[in-house]
Amino acid sequence: MSYTADLHTHSPYAHGTSRRLTFENLAKWARIKGIDLLASGDFTQPVWAAETRAKLRDTGDGLFERSGVRFILGAEVNCSAVHNGRRRRVHMLMFAPTIGAVERVTAALSSKGKLEWDGRPTIRMTPRQLLETLLGVDERCFVIPAHLWTPHFGLYGSKSGYDSLEECFEDMTDRVHAVETGLSSEPAMNWRVPSLDHVAIVSFSDAHSPEKLGRELTVVSGQPSYDGLLSALKTQAIEYTVEFFPEEGKYHNSGHRKCGVSMSPQETAARGERCPACGRKLTLGVLHRVEELARRRVETRMDADGLTHGPNGRPSFRMLVSLSQIIAEARGVGLGAKTVRQAYLAMTDALGSELDILTAAPIADIARAAGEKVADGVSRVRRGEVAIEPGFDGQYGSARVWPDELQGATEDGPWRRLM
Repeated sequence: MSYTADLHTHSPYAHGTSRRLTFENLAKWARIKGIDLLASGDFTQPVWAAETRAKLRDTGDGLFERSGVRFILGAEVNCSAVHNGRRRRVHMLMFAPTIGAVERVTAALSSKGKLEWDGRPTIRMTPRQLLETLLGVDERCFVIPAHLWTPHFGLYGSKSGYDSLEECFEDMTDRVHAVETGLSSEPAMNWRVPSLDHVAIVSFSDAHSPEKLGRELTVVSGQPSYDGLLSALKTQAIEYTVEFFPEEGKYHNSGHRKCGVSMSPQETAARGERCPACGRKLTLGVLHRVEELARRRVETRMDADGLTHGPNGRPSFRMLVSLSQIIAEARGVGLGAKTVRQAYLAMTDALGSELDILTAAPIADIARAAGEKVADGVSRVRRGEVAIEPGFDGQYGSARVWPDELQGATEDGPWRRLM
C-alpha cells in the first residue's frame, strides 16, 4: 500500500497566496491531482486555525479529513536569528499530531513573532530552537527543512544558510528525519551530499494556488496516519517522488535577473561571482551550492516507466511536466487559456487524476480523450524528452515538450535538450 502526500501548502493568509486556497478547494484539487494527504498549512495563523478546527474532521489517527482527502496539521515558519555569528533566515515545515498540540505550539511561538500577520510568520528562533520547542510541546512533533537549497531561505542556501545539518541542529540533528528538495533540485543532486544519506529526500509543491498542488509530491509506503508517516520518514520508506525538472525552478542557475545574466557553476567559476554586465554580486543558485557541498558523483538510470533510480537503494524519482502545459503546447495557446482548463478537466473526468494520466494511463486512451498530439506529449514527458531553459535569480525556468518547434532550440541557443 502507498499514498501520495503534498505536505508544503498554504492558506489565503500567507503573503503572496491565492484567496482561493480554501479547504473546499484544497480538497477538490487534491482529488483532481491525485493527492491523498495534504498539509493543512499555516496553523499558527489564528483565523486559519479557527477554520481548521471548524472544517476538518478528526479521524483519530493524528490526521484529519475533508471530502475524502486526508490532512496533517502543518505550517511553515521563517526562522530568523543570529547563529554562530551570522544572521540566518531558514524556512522550516513543522507538523503536530493534535489540535491541542497546535494550540500549545502557537502559544509557545506567540512571543517570538507576529503570527496573525502572515500565515508563514517570521519567528526569532534558530531551527534548532524551533525543534526543541516543538518537542517540548509534544514528542511526536517533527520538522522538515523547506526547499533545502534555495538561496535566501533554504537551510543550505547561499545567502544565509548552513554547510551541514549538524551545523544547524547541533545535538538535535538525529531528530531531523527528512529534507525537502525544493523546485530547483531533485533527489540525485541531494544524493551527492553524504551528510544527507541518513534523511529521507522528499518533495512537495509549496503551492500558492490550488491549481499548483502536486507539482511536486511524495509517494509514501504504508497506510496514511500521523505515526505511519513519521515512521516512513525515519526509515526512508518512500516509493518515489514526483519532481519539477529542476532547471524549471527559479533559483537553479546563478545569475542576475535585472541584467538577464544566467550562469552555470562552471561559468561562475571561470568568470567570477559578479554580474558581467553591471558588477553586482550574483545570486548563487542551487546548482552552484550543490557543487560546493557535494563530495561525490552519482550514477543514475531511468527505467521504461520513467522512474530514475540511484545508488544504494535510495527511493527513486520521476520528473514531470504538468498536464496543462502539455495541452497548451499541443494546442499552441497560452497556459491560462480557457480551452486548456476545459480540456484538462475533461481529461481528468474521463481518465482519472492528473498523476494517473501523466504516469500510468494508456497512451491510446489519452489519444482518444484528447487527441494524438497530447498523447505524444505525455509519452515524451514519460521518457524525459524535453528541452530546458534554466531559471535563475527568482525567474522560473521553462521546460518545453516539442523543442523542435521553438526558435533557438539548438545546442548553441538558450534551450538545452535533456535527451
